[in-house]
Amino acid sequence: MEALFAITLGIMTASGVYLLLRARIFPVVMGLTLISYAVNLFIFAMGRLSTGVPAVIADNAEYGDPLPQALVLTAIVIGFAMTAFVTVLALRSIGEFGTDHVDGREPRE
Repeated sequence: MEALFAITLGIMTASGVYLLLRARIFPVVMGLTLISYAVNLFIFAMGRLSTGVPAVIADNAEYGDPLPQALVLTAIVIGFAMTAFVTVLALRSIGEFGTDHVDGREPRE
């Protein structure tokens, strides 16, 4: 299961980097979002989440660690705000420069 999870995270990260290198606004936003999702899943996996254990410390030593869950929840909120900000910034850039290229000009071919 860990190998499948690691492969999934690798594919998500590689896809995000590929989209970041596209130099168009929408693929860059999607690439940042994919990398954000991959990082959130990585943090979530590092918490070694278990099923069937209490959320707080009880009589037994096994308990669910709330720290990775809190970090991921915070990262989701911050990621949503940053995606909204980058989208508005991209729309302003399109209005200002008339192109969706991240440099503000069309690439030479």
